[in-house]
Amino acid sequence: MISVQKADFDMAQLYGALREESANAGGIACFTGLVREFYEPEDKGREPAVKSLFLEHYPGMTEKALADIVAEAEGRWDVLASQVVHRVGELHAGDQIVFVGVASTHRGDAFAAAEFIMDYLKTRAPFWKKQQAGDTSEWIESRASDEQARARWEKSS
Repeated sequence: MISVQKADFDMAQLYGALREESANAGGIACFTGLVREFYEPEDKGREPAVKSLFLEHYPGMTEKALADIVAEAEGRWDVLASQVVHRVGELHAGDQIVFVGVASTHRGDAFAAAEFIMDYLKTRAPFWKKQQAGDTSEWIESRASDEQARARWEKSS
């Protein structure tokens, strides 16, 4: 299941759906991303802290990009079931922003597929983030570390 939504999500419910969908799973790997109070670690303690993060996307295009990423993971690893939920709209520090869950016969495939999906989601899914801090707002650029994380999968393909 892939969902792009404004509403928060229930991790226990998503995990339960993965369990039901994959009766023969040997492992389920789940990741939940949260909105940070500071965009970069070195910003911690600096004022002003992030008031909000606003995420935009292109409906239809974003879901297709996510489906393509999941399909690529399914082609590389033994994926029995997966869940990807990404929130859009206005979010605040501590809010859940993304959930990736993968069920597989073996834990290694579940871990690898979930990490792959997250790394590709960060660099290939069409989301735009605008950060509000103090009285200013700015669009957040993609980070080199996200591109490096994604690039390592290309070496192992």
